[in-house]
Amino acid sequence: MKNLDEIRVEIDNIDNELIELFKKRMDCAKAVGYYKKEKGIPVLSQNREQEILDNVEDKGGEYGAHARLLYSNIMELSRALQHNIVGSGNELKSVIDSAEGILPSENIKAAYQGIKGANGHEATLKLFPNGTAVNYKTFGDVFDAVDKGEVTYGVLPVENSTAGSVSSVYDLILKHRFYIVGALDLPIDYCLGGLRQAEFEDIEKVWSHSQSISQCAGYIEQHNFDSMALENTAVAARDVAREKRLNVAAICSYQAAKEYGLKVLDSHLQDDKGNTTRFIVISKKLYIPENANKISLCFSLPHVTGSLYSLLCRFNSLGLNLTKIESRPMKGQDFEYLFYLDFTGNVHSKNVISLLCQLSEENPEFSFLGNYCEM
Repeated sequence: MKNLDEIRVEIDNIDNELIELFKKRMDCAKAVGYYKKEKGIPVLSQNREQEILDNVEDKGGEYGAHARLLYSNIMELSRALQHNIVGSGNELKSVIDSAEGILPSENIKAAYQGIKGANGHEATLKLFPNGTAVNYKTFGDVFDAVDKGEVTYGVLPVENSTAGSVSSVYDLILKHRFYIVGALDLPIDYCLGGLRQAEFEDIEKVWSHSQSISQCAGYIEQHNFDSMALENTAVAARDVAREKRLNVAAICSYQAAKEYGLKVLDSHLQDDKGNTTRFIVISKKLYIPENANKISLCFSLPHVTGSLYSLLCRFNSLGLNLTKIESRPMKGQDFEYLFYLDFTGNVHSKNVISLLCQLSEENPEFSFLGNYCEM
């Protein structure tokens, strides 16, 4: 029986052979790329790749599944090389190159969902202190306002550190495909707002947005409160003031409590004291600041085994950090999904723009949603 050192020497020798063979294979992939460029042939040949993978898995014996995974990665890298040769993604490059770098922030209108005192209102004021914040009833209304040109931007919550994604907003992002031109992480601190004459012991019911109720679920259970979801935390505060019910309080921001004349009966209600909501800024016009550090995309994938893994391996090969991936079902398509993806990077990086161009050519429903700064 060989000892460990002897086995490692054998592994090193095999690795040296594999590296040389890998280099030869990539040289062949490069030659294929030049041939495809000359003949105008698409880089991706799905049927050809599946034939190779099936053959590799069959020849791999007991390691067939592992061999398939290895070759899937090799073909992803080969395809990336060929895309660079044929010059894929010229249309996307043109869009990115024509983007302005400075985001107008003065004398503009920005839409948010809810009313004064809502978290969206606070986020809008932080993002655009020299602009005008305009409220709309629903998230869909915010998108419509941007679409019609009633406002320059829309400010929308997409994710909370406790309650997770705001699915309805992601659905609207994937429907409209507007650009994302900014983002803000807003710390969220809730209070319990009741009538001026109320005391904490009087409260039996709490009103708030469904996300806020989720973020304060432990607190609500601890005090055995009944809860009712309304369209917004500030709407809850306003309605508590209007209804004048001594046993009802709003879970809302301190600003909302002040705005609607409520008494703060308790503070810091959120279960996670580091509770944060991420807001994005949407626009019909693309802006890419020079120091942009976050990129958002959406796309669908071929309905074949391992397609998502194969795509993600490209990000890994370039050392790019994925920060968010969200899937939403495609309407009218059984078991077909649209993917929303965030990763850190800047389109002025050669590796990043090459990857985006490759993905734009290969993936159905691909949209570059923006490269922006996150505050």
